[in-house]
Amino acid sequence: MARFLGPIRLIPVHRLEPVSGDRGPRNPLRLSGRTFASGPSSPPSTSRESSPSDTPSHSDAATSSASSASSASSASSTSTSSDPTSKAPADWEENPDLSISAFSQLPHSGFGVNQHMIINKEFKEALRQILWQFRAPIRYAFAYGSGVFPQSAGSTLSGSSPATPAAPHGRGKMIDMMFGVSYTQHWHSLNLQQHRDHYSLIGSLGSGFVSRVQDRWGAGVYFNPYVMVNGTLIKYGVVNLDTLCQDLSGWESLYLAGRLQKPVKILRDDPRVRLANQINLISALRTALLLLPAHFDEHQLYSTIASISYLGDPRMSLPTENPHKVANIVDNQMTNFRQLYAPLIENLPNVDFDDPQCSKPQWGNDPNAVAALAQDMDPVKRGNMVRRLPKHFREKLYFRYQSKFQIPQLEFNKMMDESVDEDGTRINRRQGGRFEQRIATDNEHLKQEMVGVIKKTINWPSTTQSLKGVLTAGVGRTWRYLGDKVEKGRQGRVQDRQAEQAREAQTNADPEKAKGADGSKDEAKSPSPSP
Repeated sequence: MARFLGPIRLIPVHRLEPVSGDRGPRNPLRLSGRTFASGPSSPPSTSRESSPSDTPSHSDAATSSASSASSASSASSTSTSSDPTSKAPADWEENPDLSISAFSQLPHSGFGVNQHMIINKEFKEALRQILWQFRAPIRYAFAYGSGVFPQSAGSTLSGSSPATPAAPHGRGKMIDMMFGVSYTQHWHSLNLQQHRDHYSLIGSLGSGFVSRVQDRWGAGVYFNPYVMVNGTLIKYGVVNLDTLCQDLSGWESLYLAGRLQKPVKILRDDPRVRLANQINLISALRTALLLLPAHFDEHQLYSTIASISYLGDPRMSLPTENPHKVANIVDNQMTNFRQLYAPLIENLPNVDFDDPQCSKPQWGNDPNAVAALAQDMDPVKRGNMVRRLPKHFREKLYFRYQSKFQIPQLEFNKMMDESVDEDGTRINRRQGGRFEQRIATDNEHLKQEMVGVIKKTINWPSTTQSLKGVLTAGVGRTWRYLGDKVEKGRQGRVQDRQAEQAREAQTNADPEKAKGADGSKDEAKSPSPSP
């Protein structure tokens, strides 16, 4: 398989899926100006809580690592052999230590910097100032959605930074934010004292009741929408760090994991979450590869990944969402998706970039570039991918195939006992066996079965979380939220019609030119195989 990666040089990273006869270690992908796996840097020794500090934050350091290509390149050339942290332990994914409390305990100093997106500096600082308006301790925070990253061509600025919303202060777009906290009831107790107006009538029942509503109903998130903080209209969700890490690493509900499978702006980082989210990202990549054919392109890959969190979401069946939402997200965030997933692609042994344009110096920063990829359809390697899917998701897939293959219960129980990740005395290496290989080679039904598992995982938590929102937000805010969503969906459909009319007009005016301009792009951005 041909590989065209141009001038790439970064620290070696261990294979995520060792296979006999492999080609040997490859360098993490660096795409001219964006460094997807940074070279060694001095790791901080402690994690940050929530008090202001004059020293750069861990998210600042990670973002700098992701954007400073020249410094990362020189660091990798001088420090790789001498810095023991420059190589990730081979078992970081198979035996993740989600009890870590410091960034120095991550597998290596540049681990997970691909998660840090670059946005407008002033807008980033405005978002961070919002966090300082909460006295309750926020351990992890990120901003996401169309208020942070553009989902239409008209709002995209030139360069690699996403567009700043038209009015980050005042009555502009509502900014979606998520806060990870250590102790749910304690956090709400402090926040109710400071920001009682953020809560609906449920707040009058006290922090104990609020925390029970958060942790026991839905996906474990408590949202307060339409809140004005520091002059900015926001909606913020509160989630316990344990709940967040469990969903990221095991896909219990995919409610939180799905959001972090797409580009977000991390405002305050936490080492546990960074490790768990890297597992989430590689899991999303493996899931997409199992749904895709041998040859595909970046647009198909990222669309498949972005669609995972929307399968089974009841909101997508209502007129409150743009039916082309996934395509809009991917079309306007190609470079950010590339930053998230290119280093993981480069370190999987069964998939490669396979496109001559990758040898061009600036192709990685080109939002219009759509590189071709190819994956190895060898049953052993694909069986390994099945075996390494997140635990809760994998178990549901196994049960579906037990019924499909009509495997006797005793035989199936024996296979499940052999496939456990740990047995109390050791961590078992996650290699696929005959059962996993049989699943992976079920080309006729694998996609259907995996989509069924995704829907089953998402549907109930997402439905109950939406119903819970009526209580936590209150009737007034809920009605306003639904109205805004309906209007957003209507605007999306209007934009789609206008774009279609423009294409038809161009085709009628100059059919040959339109064919030449659109043909290759439409072929490159063919519809994702994801449902």
